[in-house]
Amino acid sequence: MSLPGSTVQVPTTGVTPASHGARAHLFTAGTVEDYRRVLAEGIGRVATRMAEVDRPFTGVTPDELVPRIAGIDLDRPLGDSGAALDELHDVYLRDAVYFHHPRYLAHLNCPVVIPALLGEAVLTAVNSSLDTWDQSAGGTLIERRLIDWTADRIGLGPAADGIFTSGGTQSNLQAMLLAREETCANLVGRTTERQSRPELLSRLRIITSAAGHFSVQKAAKLLGLGADAVVTVPTDADRRMRTADLAREIARCREEGLAVMAVVATAGTTDFGTIDPLPQIADICAAAGVWLHVDAAYGCGLLVSPTRRHLLDGIERADSVTVDYHKSFFQPVSSSALLVRDRRVLRHATWHADYLNPARMVEQRIPNQVDKSIQTTRRFDALKLWLTLRIMGPDAVGELFDEVVDRAAAAWQLLSGDPRFEVVTRSQLSTVVFRYLPAAAGREVVDDANLYAREALAASGAGLVAGTKVDGAHYLKLTLLNPETTMDDIAHVLDLIAEHAGWYAQTRATAELSCPVG
Repeated sequence: MSLPGSTVQVPTTGVTPASHGARAHLFTAGTVEDYRRVLAEGIGRVATRMAEVDRPFTGVTPDELVPRIAGIDLDRPLGDSGAALDELHDVYLRDAVYFHHPRYLAHLNCPVVIPALLGEAVLTAVNSSLDTWDQSAGGTLIERRLIDWTADRIGLGPAADGIFTSGGTQSNLQAMLLAREETCANLVGRTTERQSRPELLSRLRIITSAAGHFSVQKAAKLLGLGADAVVTVPTDADRRMRTADLAREIARCREEGLAVMAVVATAGTTDFGTIDPLPQIADICAAAGVWLHVDAAYGCGLLVSPTRRHLLDGIERADSVTVDYHKSFFQPVSSSALLVRDRRVLRHATWHADYLNPARMVEQRIPNQVDKSIQTTRRFDALKLWLTLRIMGPDAVGELFDEVVDRAAAAWQLLSGDPRFEVVTRSQLSTVVFRYLPAAAGREVVDDANLYAREALAASGAGLVAGTKVDGAHYLKLTLLNPETTMDDIAHVLDLIAEHAGWYAQTRATAELSCPVG
């Protein structure tokens, strides 16, 4: 179609991308060969680096890396992908932390499956935005199908729904937003006394365990609740929420005129990998009429486990659930979701904009995902999980997760029988918390020796472990999410830790003997 009097010029011969200047870098029908070449070069560099990595980290320090990156003039482009990849090797690829290495044993970072990497390549190239149907089409339906699949695995029922998010922190934030709005509506509906919004918010409380994720406190702050809005209850010897204390806390809040807007149970605590007693917590919440949120960011891998699904019994009674596929489904960051039992509660995240998702689209049954999300522009991260399930299948993912849980159990047994170490409660998932115990050393020396060992191990790059505090004391932590990690890898890292910590304790003892007090 052309305007009257206009002439449309249609090129009949090929035009080289170089003749377009800046436009040569756009991914278009005219640059597909450059796209193939550049991505193949980049993939080749990454593959080469992955193949040659012999330790999870080089031990590079900020002082070494900061000037290297700060010295790059971003206003002077290199003009060549090969040169840019050479530079990228020096400032990133060489010193990156490689989670795929079997001696990376630190945080909840997993090696990723190849089908998900295929999905990543596709989604970034097409660049769909999942906020509205007219920007995503099939992407919207794929995400919705995966939400239904996950809700079915959880057992939330036919009215369930949800949305993909950037991670567990965002999922927990949105869950608390929904719980807050539902609770406020119920409070207003049950009384004739008029209360201002600030007065209502000041009465709200969230109850979680002492081992729950910090994002609960962060969500409370972002939602305008008071600093004392999050009430933590103690855990038992296995680091699981004490249900008797939970019941007492709910009763106390009511006696004091406070409203419990949510109880947050954890299915896979970050530090201990333990699962709160979900059936008992669900009973208490049902009796009290309190919203139950289950943070299963870590433990969601059990949804596809061929042998351990029963550990999540009770999760089907939650009002909302957080899952992080980028933890125990071996997906690249980011890939997370919030699921809810009753799709109607997602209205609390809805805002209609005339240019984007006008209210009339609801009547027309147009599926706009922005109506459920606290984000607007949003990546098609669901595609990674879709291709993983279509190529591997859920059972294969579950088998991988079972492997790391089995390995953690074996590591706990190894540490329990090693007199050099003290180990904390046995995880239901893939975390092991422990510390080195120097002979005849006081608490301060034990703490410092373990802190030193972790830092020395990281500086060597030979292995990486995490650290945490247990009852105020410093401990080390293995987080196993790599099925390639063997018991030999774990034993080697433990020997290195013992060597570093033992050296520190001995050196300090010698120094104290040579410099007696007084």
